Amino acid sequence: MTQFEVQAFQNEYLPAGGTEVHAILTVRASGAALSPASGPPAVVVVIDVSGSMNNPRHKIREAKKATQEAIHCIRDGSLFAIVAGSEGAQQVYPPTYGLVAASNATRDEARKAVGRLAPSGGTAIGSWLTHTRFLLGSVPASVCHAILLTDGRNEDETPDELAAAVKSCEGMFQCDCRGVGTDWDVEELRGISSRLLGSVDIVARADGLSEDFRSMMQQAMSRSTGDVALRVKTPVNAHVAFVKQVAPTVEDLTELRTQVDDRTADYPTGAWGNESRDYHLCMVVPPQDVGEEMLAARVNLMVGDDVACQAALHAIWTDDEELSTRINSEVAHYTGQEELSRLIDEGRAARDRGDLQEATLKLGKAAQIAFESGHDDTLKLLSNVVDIEDAATGTVRLRSNVSLEDDMTLQTRSTKTVRLKRT
Repeated sequence: MTQFEVQAFQNEYLPAGGTEVHAILTVRASGAALSPASGPPAVVVVIDVSGSMNNPRHKIREAKKATQEAIHCIRDGSLFAIVAGSEGAQQVYPPTYGLVAASNATRDEARKAVGRLAPSGGTAIGSWLTHTRFLLGSVPASVCHAILLTDGRNEDETPDELAAAVKSCEGMFQCDCRGVGTDWDVEELRGISSRLLGSVDIVARADGLSEDFRSMMQQAMSRSTGDVALRVKTPVNAHVAFVKQVAPTVEDLTELRTQVDDRTADYPTGAWGNESRDYHLCMVVPPQDVGEEMLAARVNLMVGDDVACQAALHAIWTDDEELSTRINSEVAHYTGQEELSRLIDEGRAARDRGDLQEATLKLGKAAQIAFESGHDDTLKLLSNVVDIEDAATGTVRLRSNVSLEDDMTLQTRSTKTVRLKRT
């Protein structure tokens, strides 16, 4: 049985007239069972077989190899299916509609079926997701997961059709999205992964797919506790401004909330294995007199209908400037990490519209935050887009020739964060 614990970090003190309460919640899970009582996990792998996957020809070959590698990692007894995506969705395995329990025999059959795939047709990702929803909705599973690979944009559906398909899948399954090459749309796949509580990444070269697929499937198989949510209850006249996951990546959960009652809402966190994640909560409370104290929010971590653990967030009004201006180190760190992600997006957008001065300013500030927070990975990605003259001061120069691969990699991985090193 998975055990959860939560730890809250905040500065409770607000100045006179202050209304915003910020807190970081660290949630840790341990003891995850490999065979949950609520049923086996279920996973669907969706592989793009549109015509573009044959250009260059090794792309489809490596995609099939990666899918076969992922199939090898599916645990015995887990339910699975393979779907091929083009202008529609075609079930590859099992041969009849539905999912099948993993075994040596079924895994071998599935790998052979994948090996026979041939690319043709267009790209309609919404139909792939809809088919996956029907498949996963047909089985009693503890955790439902999908892995989706594409090399192109969703050109055979309107944006509204894709958005509707994604909306219909919310809460049904999680979805990790991967784009191979550089002809796909980062924001399109990020929109899917964010709404479906998964991850998104670029695999610029097809020969890197197998390792990535193996890692994704192993992680999916390690998660046995689903239907986990942060339930936030605020007092009268207070409300939640936002709830964001801030580690291991920045994901805004605010719009995914489900109202429980007028003062309570659930924010989904997806499925869990043995891991730790951090969340940034901001509550807006009515100002009180100096010396007054109030409960700003009570947060319960819900596993289904059960409370796994809880934390209380408080606000105390003071006229002591030293107390009210003291920023909690966890809150400060993740506020910086969120700003880093935002600055990269804004800097790239400014460059693309020709505002080079604004782009230099934004990307320079991003380099400075990455340097100060020890985010070496992001600093390295930034160095492929700008020449960093002095990271400590954020002094950079825009590069005149930036490869599409480097630019998309920075865009895709801009939401990854580093944790504060606690003493």
